[in-house]
Amino acid sequence: MPTRPDRSQLGSAVVEFALVLPLVLVVALSLVQVGLLVRDRLLIEAAARAGARAAAVEVDVTAVRAAALAAAPTLDPALTDVEIARQGTQGDPVTVSVGYDEVVHVPLIGWLFGASLRLDAAATNRQEFA
Repeated sequence: MPTRPDRSQLGSAVVEFALVLPLVLVVALSLVQVGLLVRDRLLIEAAARAGARAAAVEVDVTAVRAAALAAAPTLDPALTDVEIARQGTQGDPVTVSVGYDEVVHVPLIGWLFGASLRLDAAATNRQEFA
């Protein structure tokens, strides 16, 4: 036959839940923000690779920037920097660096990550034009 808990212990589960809930909430929201950061990091790397491919066959800086930004359509172009470093001529390397100022989107955890983070990636290809 089940016994009833002592009257002094009836509210302890509610108090324990109230104490643990903020910690669980912060951990869950932090995982969401980390997922967003990983997604944007992958987009930055894809943009750098696309920019390096375009820079290998084109001289036009505007076309290279457009190719890099097209590879990362969900990123804000105003927060994205694309830099091109060429050395020499055909057969020499060209490096495209893409930087992005990631704004923390998830509420309640800005104190943990800061207001924004800087993500950078670079890719190098050989120039194919003379």
